[in-house]
Amino acid sequence: MSSNHPIIQLNNIHKTYELTKQKVQALRDVSLKIKKGQVVSVTGRSGSGKSTLLHVTGTLDRPTAGQVILDGKDVSTVSDQVASYYRNRTVGFVFQMNNLLPEFSALENVMMPGLVAGGVKQAVAKRARFLLESVELGQRIDHRPAELSGGEQQRVAIARALLMEPPVLLADEPTGNLDKKSAETVEGLLLELCRKNGVTMLLVTHDMELAKRLPDHVIMEDGAIKELGGSW
Repeated sequence: MSSNHPIIQLNNIHKTYELTKQKVQALRDVSLKIKKGQVVSVTGRSGSGKSTLLHVTGTLDRPTAGQVILDGKDVSTVSDQVASYYRNRTVGFVFQMNNLLPEFSALENVMMPGLVAGGVKQAVAKRARFLLESVELGQRIDHRPAELSGGEQQRVAIARALLMEPPVLLADEPTGNLDKKSAETVEGLLLELCRKNGVTMLLVTHDMELAKRLPDHVIMEDGAIKELGGSW
């Protein structure tokens, strides 16, 4: 794929939810093109459509209308099975709640996407160890989530998101539950790992200081893009 080709392309996306007989329009005619390696913050008030934008982009939710193209593939109307397969190999997710499995070690949690994809256990474990070392947790691989701090748990979640070497990383308030020092550590690691690996990241945040550190930004309002800033 050409470096000029958008790795994320949203064409006229609408998303409507029906709640207690009332329709809520979460996204309104959103169009966006993001290039490979671009790092973008998404900000806006609560309810502005930020998280819905991420979920639709990552195929966790389907648009009511419009087209989602990821890494050159139209994923708007594929089956749930195909969407799941493609998502596993193309998109890494980091959420505010790290969603680690409490009964498994850090290493086992990071390995999970590779095992789900049918990877060879030894090779998956090697990659997981490498990533845990990359997020400065090489000495904590056998610890379960309850034995790790909040910042350490989120670093495990970042390593897990990168296991399949996805070209796209979607992060939804990844430091929202962390203290300032831990948040700064996690933010720095996220940005550095994206830079080193050429990963495209779309990051939802309420933290305006973090948003300003990212080279490009999207501001959402009432389900629509209010402003684009940076290299567009």
